[in-house]
Amino acid sequence: MSSLPAGWYKDPADTSTQRYWDGEGWLGRAIPADATPPDGPPAVEPDPPAPAPASPPQAVSPAPQTYAAPPAYGPPPGQTPPPYGPPPGQVPPSYGPPGQVPPSYGPPGQAPPGYGPPGQAPPAYGPPPGWPGHPGSPGQPGQPAWAGQPPHAYLYPMPQAMPHGLPLAGLGRRLTARLIDIVAVLLLNVVVNGWFIYQYWQEFYPILQEQMRQIEAGNDALVAAPASSRMQTLSIAIVLVATLLWLLYEAPSTANRGQTLGKRAMGIKVVPIESTAPLGFGRAFARWARLGMWTLFWWCGVGLVIQFLASLSPVFDTRLRQGWPDKAAATVVVAVPHGGTPTVPPAPGGNSPGGPQ
Repeated sequence: MSSLPAGWYKDPADTSTQRYWDGEGWLGRAIPADATPPDGPPAVEPDPPAPAPASPPQAVSPAPQTYAAPPAYGPPPGQTPPPYGPPPGQVPPSYGPPGQVPPSYGPPGQAPPGYGPPGQAPPAYGPPPGWPGHPGSPGQPGQPAWAGQPPHAYLYPMPQAMPHGLPLAGLGRRLTARLIDIVAVLLLNVVVNGWFIYQYWQEFYPILQEQMRQIEAGNDALVAAPASSRMQTLSIAIVLVATLLWLLYEAPSTANRGQTLGKRAMGIKVVPIESTAPLGFGRAFARWARLGMWTLFWWCGVGLVIQFLASLSPVFDTRLRQGWPDKAAATVVVAVPHGGTPTVPPAPGGNSPGGPQ
């Protein structure tokens, strides 16, 4: 509220006139500045009479329409524009009680709210985790170069892993090596397990002949002769001998050299995932058991199904091509030149190029 008392003052909008100031605002119409104002506020002017009702429109021909010039904005020519503000010598009215400071938008002495806690730098817009330049991204010192996998691999081709600086063995070469090993194990069974197989055939052949005779006679309901106890014993012996021959063929050679006959022929080798040292019999047995032990379940058909799925398992690991046997023993299959594994020099710090020893 203004401290200027009520009275007649020059109109700040037009200094050639004067108007009545009631302490809060201007009242009435302006009068000339040199005229003697009344003692009090100007009289209230009566409301203008209501306009007469408009007569019904008559059909008249429209006169040609003229367009007047747009009104000019500003004071009349030669007149100084009126000042903006309260009367001369009067302090502009404030928006609060007298002597009170306008309220601030926060506690006293506190800076306006920013985009973070006080004293904290704004967040940096760096690369996301896993990209080059971010802490913990692949490729840091002491981490195997082939073990890292770039994030968002769908954006660009994934680099081929190189365990210990050696390329991974192709799936075609691994399949061919496995077929060679199967043939080698079958030949061993012919030599070692042949007698048991022959005795089993002597027991099974009469049963087969009886079945063929019933079919030729046109019997709809075939009656199968029960297997003898000797026949059951021979079948168990054949499976056990076949499993033992496979173990003795594969586990020792894999433990010492990482290669069976088929792998040497195809130039591939089984190596530990952490070094190029020999596997040892324990890990070689664990790798063989994931596939070979299922031979004991051939009699119910489950063993053949599991072995078939285990043979296909490297297809589903696109990074290291590890099958179920490789994952059980923590090994990878790499391609090596014919004649042996090249010497891989250790990296600084005692680590091989593929990782820590």
